[in-house]
Order: sequence, then structure tokens, then C-alpha cells
Amino acid sequence: MATLPENLVMTTDLLTGTEFNSARVRELFQLTADIKARPDRYRGALGGRYLALIFEKPSLRTRVTFEVGIQSMGGGAIFLDHIGTRLGQRESIRDVAKNLERWVQAIVARVFEQKALEELAAHASIPVINALSDLYHPCQAFADFFTLEERFGNLKGLTLAYVGDGNNVCHSLLLAGARTGANVRVATPAGYEPSAAIVAEARRAARETRAKIEILRAPEEAVAGAQAVYTDVWASMGQEKEAAARENIFLPYQVNEALMAQAAPDSVFLHCLPAHRGMEVTDAVLDAPRSIVYDQAENRLHVQKAILLTLLG
Repeated sequence: MATLPENLVMTTDLLTGTEFNSARVRELFQLTADIKARPDRYRGALGGRYLALIFEKPSLRTRVTFEVGIQSMGGGAIFLDHIGTRLGQRESIRDVAKNLERWVQAIVARVFEQKALEELAAHASIPVINALSDLYHPCQAFADFFTLEERFGNLKGLTLAYVGDGNNVCHSLLLAGARTGANVRVATPAGYEPSAAIVAEARRAARETRAKIEILRAPEEAVAGAQAVYTDVWASMGQEKEAAARENIFLPYQVNEALMAQAAPDSVFLHCLPAHRGMEVTDAVLDAPRSIVYDQAENRLHVQKAILLTLLG
């Protein structure tokens, strides 16, 4: 069962995304837009600052955008490969945190278990940023809604339909969508729904922004009239043994041309990538003009620069 922090206010860490309330998300998006429009203005903003990147899982977008992001603002990054040796196996997470806080100004961690991030944050006096865990992917979701705001101009009342597994990306889309005022519909097979605790927190935030959170079964119901259609892989990293069984269960949730035809005429398609072409999404959808997956990927860089400035500035 997912756990949420009791005090949902801004902290020096970004572990779940709930640390940013609606006003902070708005500030983050404004800063992101300025960084993207005027990158030279921030060229030395984090001069002399260093990130430790701890990765238990492979990465393309997350690693490159954090490394380029800090370096483009005058800082540096040190990559710590934990794909072979999980965090906490060689030495305690507490000791890792206590050492790193003496050398670097922030920790970016991509981990299998959320509790590893929470332990890092508990023992480190420097910011800890979630670069993906089993429960959350906040940097991705913030980049996704920033991308949608670029496209549509306003997130209030916009409807995003997420079709597939109620996973970490789904959780973060619910939490971020609620804070931006966007409606989020989620359609999953039975038994693969998002965490009830996270849905409840999204609905709490949605009451303040007048957004609507819906958990549905039929993908067609979720997609009907939606401005944005989103999917993710059916088996996340660490679930490879379930892949064959999940393929049969999730096949009716594939995002294809027939499903996209039920969305709004100006709708767009999103995917956090990497995509399994021909599985959760067809080539015809992924490569179509309405696909904005590479805009999402680009905006990971700009949003993460804004996150670094917010937490380290």
C-alpha cells in the first residue's frame, strides 16, 4: 500500500510530487517556461553545485536531462551505477546519505522501492529528488502537464485519459493533474487500478482546483472527448516475469487509431517512453502528427532545471 507524507507542504525534497501544492506547481511551470525561452539567463545559476545520480534502473531521458540540466547551469553530476548492486547492499543507505551530503549539493535517485528514497531523504541534509520509484515519477508528470499547457494554453478543464497499468506514472499524473486543475480519467483492467491512497490524495487536491478524478474500467469511456490520451508500458522494470500474462490482460487497452478516434478532434498522444511498439501503442499512433512524445522528452530537461533551481537556489 502506498504511503503519503502527513504534511503535504513544500520541503527541500521531491519524493512524491505532493511536496508541491497548486501554487508551487504554477511557479514551477512559469520558471520552466522562462528557462526554456531564455536558457542563457541561467547559464551560471548553479555554478559549483554538484548532483549525485544514483540509478538502480537503466535510463536514457532521466539521466541525460539531469546531467545536461545541471551542467548547462554551471554545475556537475556524478553518476553512481547501482544496476548491479542495489542501493543499501554494499553499505547502508544511511551511510551513503551521510557521505554524499559532505560532497554534493543534491541527490537524484532512480530506485526500485520508494522506501529507499525516503531513507535517503531521512538521513541526508541535502535535497533528494525522485527520478522514478515503484510508486511515483513526479519529474515526468510535471513535464507532461507543462507540455500540455504549452500545447493548449490552459490546463483548467482539460481532460487527460490514461489507459493501461495503474503504475508509478499513473500515480504521478493523478497527483500532478489534480494540482493543475486538469481532469484525469484512468482506465485499467480489474486488479491493476492505481493505489486507493494516491487516488484519495488526488481527489483531495482536485477539490481545491475543481478538477475531476475518475477511475474507470473501459478505455473507450476514458478516452471519449479527451484532449490528451496517455499510456505506458504494461510491465514496468522489475515486472519482466509478468510480461506474458500482462500482455493478454492489457491487449484491450492498446492505444491504436480506433481508440484515438474517440478522443477530441484536437487531441494529442503522450507516452513517457520507452515504448513497446505494437504493444501498448501502435506505430500509427506513436508516429502520428498528434503524438507529442518527443516534446515531453525535451521538456523533461527544462522542468528538471526548474526543479533544481527551486530546491537548490
